[in-house]
Amino acid sequence: MAVAELGATVLDCPDPRALAGFYAGLLGGTVEGDDDWIDLRLPGGRVLAFQAAPGHVPPAWPAPDHSQQAHLDLTVTDLDASERTALELGATPLDAEDRSRTFRVYADPAGHPFCLCAC
Repeated sequence: MAVAELGATVLDCPDPRALAGFYAGLLGGTVEGDDDWIDLRLPGGRVLAFQAAPGHVPPAWPAPDHSQQAHLDLTVTDLDASERTALELGATPLDAEDRSRTFRVYADPAGHPFCLCAC
């Protein structure tokens, strides 16, 4: 028997509203909240939240001696088109060498790793 259910997934960042706007551009949804805490309410009821973290240091990827801690896998139907959108929104490619894989790795504008994964 579960004693809890997963609420929001929260990313620390220097500018919550800007990072919420980046992910809204990729995922859709509605941006809500104040300056220190922003919710991105996604279709289907899920919430991706962004919390102000002064002095935020982005995780390193890949770096075996500095774990990335967590990353988001975003499922897409068109990997190339989704990549173009992500880059236009400010994503940075982290692993662009192998274009034959079904996923590609990026950093969001605050430096968090995420993958676009072909379904």
